[in-house]
Amino acid sequence: MSRPYLPFARPTLDEATVAGVADVLRTGWITSGPQVKAFESALSAYHGDRPVRVVSSATAALEIALQLCNIGAGDEVITPAQTFFAAPNMILKVGATPVFVDVERATRNLDLAQVEARITARTRAIMPTHFAGLPVDMDALYALARRRGLRVIEDAALAIGSSWKGRRVGSFGDICVFSFHPNKNITSIEGGALVVDSEAEAQRIDMLRFHGIERLEDGTRDCVFAGGKFNLPNVNARIGVAQLQQLDAFNARRKALVAHYFAHLRTDPPCELPHRGHEGDEAGHSWNMFAPLLPLERMGIDRKQFRDALETRGIGTGVSYEAAHLTSAYRRLGYRRGDLPHTEHIGETTVTLPLFPSMTEADVERVCAACAEVLATA
Repeated sequence: MSRPYLPFARPTLDEATVAGVADVLRTGWITSGPQVKAFESALSAYHGDRPVRVVSSATAALEIALQLCNIGAGDEVITPAQTFFAAPNMILKVGATPVFVDVERATRNLDLAQVEARITARTRAIMPTHFAGLPVDMDALYALARRRGLRVIEDAALAIGSSWKGRRVGSFGDICVFSFHPNKNITSIEGGALVVDSEAEAQRIDMLRFHGIERLEDGTRDCVFAGGKFNLPNVNARIGVAQLQQLDAFNARRKALVAHYFAHLRTDPPCELPHRGHEGDEAGHSWNMFAPLLPLERMGIDRKQFRDALETRGIGTGVSYEAAHLTSAYRRLGYRRGDLPHTEHIGETTVTLPLFPSMTEADVERVCAACAEVLATA
């Protein structure tokens, strides 16, 4: 009897959430409205009552964050190349230049010593990624930003529910961006959020996400600038409200499954396992993904063949992430192989294994056994 397919990510949607969506559809108010306000209020409460605005995607949120900081042509933003393409893409889109730096091999997070070395007179912001839910060293990050007078736009797409020394990511700092894509720790189908530090910036987001429109006291509208359209529909927000209520339980389940991975993933040759969390603060890791590095130098097959072998066993995998500076868009800026060795090694050897709350311990053991079997014959 064949076993069910295990994708590398899957959202957890209960019947109450499905019924809630049906309720919204029946109201006829399906675009932005009261559910968006409810989602924003719940996110704000979760993050220490800071101002929150939700938008159509985390990519949109990153673009808006850059606009909020008035970053554009001639400016530079320092960011890791070990990240999803959305971050550097949005830096380019607003006319600025992404300045890639390498990551720490173990944490896969931004190497802050290298960040300081790349700051120039044109640098306006640092955009770190909290990789896989493991926070960047927030003390060092913000000390550097304050010392050099830079904005910080935290790409926390993978890190909702993560914390740094007991404080939730997003509950302090500058601008923090979350994602609600289906492969994140909670979903709204598509969607993202910005957490900011002032109501004035939140109000500017209102215009940036909806055509640059300002509503006037007489009920008419003024178009203040040429803005985009990034508002989140009510239907999506209703899902987000229900998901946020379950976030802590989802993350607790992820941590339990990851503990099972660490206990059972034994391969010969051995994989390089993900970072377990900052010493003494391991609970701060929210575990959006579990992505070991393959020992390709000791294998007789390549990564695609390894992934194909798992696929034939009913196990899906991902790649998190390719080295952004070696893609076509960024080679044009002058980046070459050898510039960021840790990023390149991670990009060439990483494989994302299944991790989502509805998995069982037996599912984890199945994945571990399949990995061991494939590597033993490789």
